[in-house]
Amino acid sequence: MNKLRAWYASLQKREQRVVAVGAVALALIILVGGILLPLQSAVSNALKSGETKREDLAWMRANAPEIRAAGNQFPTSGGAGEPPVVLVDRVGREAGLASALRGTQPNATGVRVQLEAAPFDMMVGWLDTLDRRYGLAIESITIDRNGAPGMVNASITFSQPRR
Repeated sequence: MNKLRAWYASLQKREQRVVAVGAVALALIILVGGILLPLQSAVSNALKSGETKREDLAWMRANAPEIRAAGNQFPTSGGAGEPPVVLVDRVGREAGLASALRGTQPNATGVRVQLEAAPFDMMVGWLDTLDRRYGLAIESITIDRNGAPGMVNASITFSQPRR
């Protein structure tokens, strides 16, 4: 530390000001880039997560009677103990299709799902998971181009799970 002080003292006044301003600028860059921006990002992500959870809770409360009724109509699938309407929605969100899911509704023969602007590859993987892991078969499907490359709109009806 003494060597640093001696070096600084050996500089001309003008050079000392440049070094001092540079040190302050470096300290600000480290403070903003290394502490404040990551902290702000973490807070923003936590707020988004909380909002998503509140929206999910509101949706669940609003649809609880329908989900309970659908759960009594269909056998549970894949040992998960979930009604098919909940299973289709949960697996869709896990597959990365949360923003594309526009509606998941039980009907007389199974579950009907609407997707909008869904990545086709993700949708195919999701359908495969529902079939292989949970036994939900597609009863009918309509797929239309969305306009963006690789994106589709789809209406899918799943039949009751196979035992």
